[in-house]
Amino acid sequence: MEILAYGVQADEKPLIELAFEGRHGVHCLEVCLDPDTASLAAGHEVVSTSVNARLDAAVLRTLAAGGTRMIAQRSTGFNNIDLGVAAELGLTIARVSYYSPHAVAEFAWTLALAVNRRIARAANRTREFDFRLDGLMGQDIHGMTVGVVGTGKIGECFARIGSGFGTTLLGWDVAENPACLDLGMKYTSLDHLLAESDLITLHVPLLPDTHHLIDGSALQRMKPEAILINSSRGGLVDTAALVETLRAGRLGGVGLDVYEEETGLFSFDKSLEVVTDDTLARLMTFPQVLVTSHQAYFTRTAVTQIVEATARNVDDFLNGRRSENTLIPRD
Repeated sequence: MEILAYGVQADEKPLIELAFEGRHGVHCLEVCLDPDTASLAAGHEVVSTSVNARLDAAVLRTLAAGGTRMIAQRSTGFNNIDLGVAAELGLTIARVSYYSPHAVAEFAWTLALAVNRRIARAANRTREFDFRLDGLMGQDIHGMTVGVVGTGKIGECFARIGSGFGTTLLGWDVAENPACLDLGMKYTSLDHLLAESDLITLHVPLLPDTHHLIDGSALQRMKPEAILINSSRGGLVDTAALVETLRAGRLGGVGLDVYEEETGLFSFDKSLEVVTDDTLARLMTFPQVLVTSHQAYFTRTAVTQIVEATARNVDDFLNGRRSENTLIPRD
């Protein structure tokens, strides 16, 4: 059987091929799954998708009509999938419920440090042999109050690194993590965390209750020089409100690895095109903002775990098994 894999990055392709070697054939496509590319899956019983795939009702119906019976998403998040329609169509859906939390936590800290110390601006200057320090002053991380919004596996890893820097840790979640408590984290209300933190990082899933968790009101409660980091899901932050907050001269830095309208943009080369997203374009004009292209997970360790779990998910489907990765089981 040949599996069709959408949205495959160049560095990811050999790892996918290795994971399926000796099991099944796999045909990798750079294009993401969307209404225009869904018909390419005709004749493929199993399709693997990236986090940027668009799996709405129309796409799912096209896949089902073409003979697809199983979708193996290569990510933890699945807010891009209409699970109700998938169940109606009898499609089996699986995700990757776990991969290295260190990859995302380390990248979140990379963003925080780069934003705080203006690394991108400094690097651009020195390439032009401009060695001035004007505008590059940051703050010591040691002694900061760090607010961790979401203290699951990734939030815990972020907190451990923060503890090593010598920070005071505040946490907010629906349940307290004993490992975070052992680090000295104090759990508090979201309002108090936003008001007291010098650095705020987001590690909660995107759900109806967390959509625009960081809205205009939340942004106003933050310290004027606070640093905001989001390496989870773009929809957690109201980007229009963020732009207005930055226009008002608030926030010392913003590091975003995700963006709520990233589908169709992130992971693609748009350098020769006119980008019509005015909100994103305005956001990227602020000197204290750093935007990366949803790469926090992108380490060899994490991607290997993701593709190996995806291969196991396919094997489970073919053998009528289910696991913690199964969102919709086989009939």
